[in-house]
Amino acid sequence: MALWAAIGHQLRNPHGLGGRWTGRFMRVVNRVPNELAVDALRLTSLDVALDLGCGPGQAIALMAERAWMVHGLDQSSTMLTQARQANLKSIARGRVILRRGTFDKLPYANASMDKILASNVMYFWPDIPVVLQEMRRVLRPGGRIVVYVTDEQSMRKWKFARSDTHRLFDAAGLEAALRHAPFEDSDVHVQQLTLSAGIRGLLATIAVPNLQSLP
Repeated sequence: MALWAAIGHQLRNPHGLGGRWTGRFMRVVNRVPNELAVDALRLTSLDVALDLGCGPGQAIALMAERAWMVHGLDQSSTMLTQARQANLKSIARGRVILRRGTFDKLPYANASMDKILASNVMYFWPDIPVVLQEMRRVLRPGGRIVVYVTDEQSMRKWKFARSDTHRLFDAAGLEAALRHAPFEDSDVHVQQLTLSAGIRGLLATIAVPNLQSLP
């Protein structure tokens, strides 16, 4: 049980040698969810995008192929090191910028992002309403957010997904969490996915209205 608890804590905040192995594990198991989530962002060549909880930087690489600029934020210096190694060329070109920070106090200006991705990270948000408020603050009118989590039905089979490290969601619970302030006026949609090995995922999109289109 101690081993599973340690894995859960590493997934929450990777660090040290265990964290480096965790990053390698993330690159494998998150490949398909990241691809689906990035597709759902509908990035354009003019977009400035944020990967919130970027981990080893796999999704950033996909986003940088489509967006004008991609910001990556993570609380783990171990993950940021791996993300930097995975995106060296884009960083050198000024197309990718990485920062260390927390989810509840984003180091970005108001209305500075067109799109925000949060893939396999919502389990770890300390205060969901506060994080959502921060995401809404940095998102521009007409922006789009994509959140991916593994469904609790699958997560409960994994011994590392303990209550002291992971918050679990079903489709209704995820939609309810996202429909509260500050997204009451937004189009929130949750799609259920079936991935390999029967793993069930939840892909949520939040389309924020453009102020100019409001009556």
